[in-house]
Amino acid sequence: MLISRTPLRISFAGGGSDLPAFYREEPGAVVSTTINKYIYINVNKKFDPGIRASYSITETVANVDELRHELIRESMKLLELQGGIEITSISDIPSQGTGLGSSSTYTVGLLNALYAYTGRFAGAERLAREACDIEIARCAKPIGKQDQYIAAYGGLQYIQFNPDESVFVDPIICQPATKQRLQERLLMLYTSVTRSANHILEEQKANTERDGDRRRTLRAMTRMAQDLRVALSNNDLDSFGEILHEGWLLKQQLATGISNGRINEWYSKAREHGAIGGKILGAGGGGFLLLYAPVERHAGIIAALPELAPMPFAFEPQGSKIVYVEENERT
Repeated sequence: MLISRTPLRISFAGGGSDLPAFYREEPGAVVSTTINKYIYINVNKKFDPGIRASYSITETVANVDELRHELIRESMKLLELQGGIEITSISDIPSQGTGLGSSSTYTVGLLNALYAYTGRFAGAERLAREACDIEIARCAKPIGKQDQYIAAYGGLQYIQFNPDESVFVDPIICQPATKQRLQERLLMLYTSVTRSANHILEEQKANTERDGDRRRTLRAMTRMAQDLRVALSNNDLDSFGEILHEGWLLKQQLATGISNGRINEWYSKAREHGAIGGKILGAGGGGFLLLYAPVERHAGIIAALPELAPMPFAFEPQGSKIVYVEENERT
């Protein structure tokens, strides 16, 4: 038996430029970090040749083709695993529709656990690349690449997506005190609204392909990711909140459903009580509201938004890893 632990993420700038509709024409880029909220995947040898997969429901099937969970099914096919296996998962937060990249985090962690189960090591690049293949190519999900790469690599990263399908992952080098101040000034509030991102992303993809204005918006958001990287590398947080704010205003132009009246009201009220900038994490429509504000203004913001639940978090420097191995015979 073994267990993988894979961190969820928050994305600061550039989201949407990791979609093929944009980066296949010109490079996209994001600034993201992993946080200390995780998805755990437990893989164990089953006593019979069947497959048991437990997530929100439990499946017990005779062979891999019968699995309804497409990420498990396609991951097992990729590694040529036929059966005799049990796979379970646990998430620190709700696993669907929260904007923290849970689907890709799950896929990266599952691949990591399955590789370890077969006695093979898979590095971060392989885990990220194959997770992209499973979600985007095999399962035809209308998503980008940033979530897979940040989950695999971990840390605070500048990630560039290139037209030739290569991905550059560069750690943002800044003083530890800068990361600490940034972490302290960020506030995450759970809206209790979960949603499927697929329809938002499908619309965003279509808009990007046919609308030059949307492409120009994504180009501006990519430049913001570049600007944020430079600011952090220079240990300058003065512009961080304003970049978040401008990015959020631009993001709402990409597709309907990214924001709504309730979200706009929450965000406006947060700004009135001291937030400099912020955004809804992920594709939009719900999940977590991320805010950047002086520490002394956090209590007032939380009091002004009693319907939203604050979630303490810290930055996580590592990506997906195996945290437990109990060696036994698999034959």
